[in-house]
Amino acid sequence: MLMGHKTPLWERPWVLISLMVGVLVVGVGLGVTVGRWSGKAPPPAAPARVEQAPAPVIAAEAPPERPIRDEEPDDARPLIQPPPPRPDPGSTEALELGHASEVVVVTRPTTPVPPPSAKLPPAGAAVWLRNAVPSPKVNGRPMIAVIIDDLGVDRRRSERVNALKAPLTLSYMTYADDLARQTADARSHGHELMVHVPMQPQSPTYDPGPEVLEVDQSPDEIRRRLDWGLSRFDGYVAINNHMGSRFTSEAAGMRVVMAELRRRGLAFIDSVTSEKTVGGELARQFGVPFATRHVFLDNDLGVIHVRAQLAKTEAYARKHGFAIAIGHPHDGTIEALSGWIGGLEAKGFVLVPVSAIIKSSPNG
Repeated sequence: MLMGHKTPLWERPWVLISLMVGVLVVGVGLGVTVGRWSGKAPPPAAPARVEQAPAPVIAAEAPPERPIRDEEPDDARPLIQPPPPRPDPGSTEALELGHASEVVVVTRPTTPVPPPSAKLPPAGAAVWLRNAVPSPKVNGRPMIAVIIDDLGVDRRRSERVNALKAPLTLSYMTYADDLARQTADARSHGHELMVHVPMQPQSPTYDPGPEVLEVDQSPDEIRRRLDWGLSRFDGYVAINNHMGSRFTSEAAGMRVVMAELRRRGLAFIDSVTSEKTVGGELARQFGVPFATRHVFLDNDLGVIHVRAQLAKTEAYARKHGFAIAIGHPHDGTIEALSGWIGGLEAKGFVLVPVSAIIKSSPNG
């Protein structure tokens, strides 16, 4: 009997172990299957998130980029201040010009300047025409005048400027030494002459030099200092301001200057060291021939920057028929000009003394 007894299957150890292994295998298989299924669920939603992300991109809603200033209409061109220039011992005016636009058209001041109450002094003979350098034939080409001021103090660089191809317009500092000889040398090279007159800047930290014209001076003192500057050499056509962002913005002192220029038969070139200048408006009122600076060449002293500014000068001249650029006797400026002047004619431009542009404008 005992030998015939059999143990039930569920009580046998190997059966239990096999059942446990089977359950484990089935559980693992189900887990893997569920995991794969759940892992595949997110992909349909992923493209929606990727496609929605670029929707609020800021650049798409930003206002359109402003066009280059040279391509804007005159009445829309703002006076945007460029970054402050690097100080340079050869040009204190470069510091002052950091507060004005590098490309500018000045027509009339925002605040109208009342006409002078007193009768205008008699106009003198047109000395500026007598001293003007003959201009090359224009033949309908856009004219470019390049004024180099701050000359005479750094003799070596001034002589390098003299050696550049004419006609440039060279403006000499009133307080430089040996001006008669230096300016005679410039004329012998075919360049036109101007007087660079120190005028009061806005910042007291900028030193415009001796015999500067200031807003608090009496008319007699302004005339005395101006007379001193104009007596330093002869043969010039005009004056332009050295610094002067404060002085050229005040009508009282500028009226004294314009009356004297009218009496002497001289022209005025506004360097535009301030967007508030009243120089052009008062020159109109006094009947003084004048012009204004359009492009400033060397707010940055590097040759690459100067070449870029010369390209802006060309663009302005092509659009308006003429352009006046102002630079200084820096190495980068001299190098850029020496390579630029020779190729100007081939590009359809003509280099002229500034008197040629004054003559061709209604302000002449």
